[in-house]
Amino acid sequence: MPINMQFAPDLVLRDFSEHLAETKQKEECIPKELKQEKTYSFLKTGQRAYWLDGEQPLVRKHTDGSLSAPIASIIITEVTHFKLDGKIWTKGYYLIHKVLENGEIYFNGCEPIKK
Repeated sequence: MPINMQFAPDLVLRDFSEHLAETKQKEECIPKELKQEKTYSFLKTGQRAYWLDGEQPLVRKHTDGSLSAPIASIIITEVTHFKLDGKIWTKGYYLIHKVLENGEIYFNGCEPIKK
């Protein structure tokens, strides 16, 4: 029996409009307003492994499946896996380290650019 685990170099969440349309839970979506140094919860389907020892991009997944450029630099502080109705989920918390300006280049691959 295989173990299905996805290693995720970024946190990809849906647009908040999908929660308003009642197609996604609130924690599956990027909050309407991101505030630096505030902690938010997230929820993802499947079993995912996230890096917990530094900054990583927060990315928006559009309804057509395409991804945005990073919109924030986050630090994931906690991750838990659980099973509900036969489906595996990953939930946790992330801290907004820096909200990125539209078009701002902050990451070089997975690493923040040091200035």
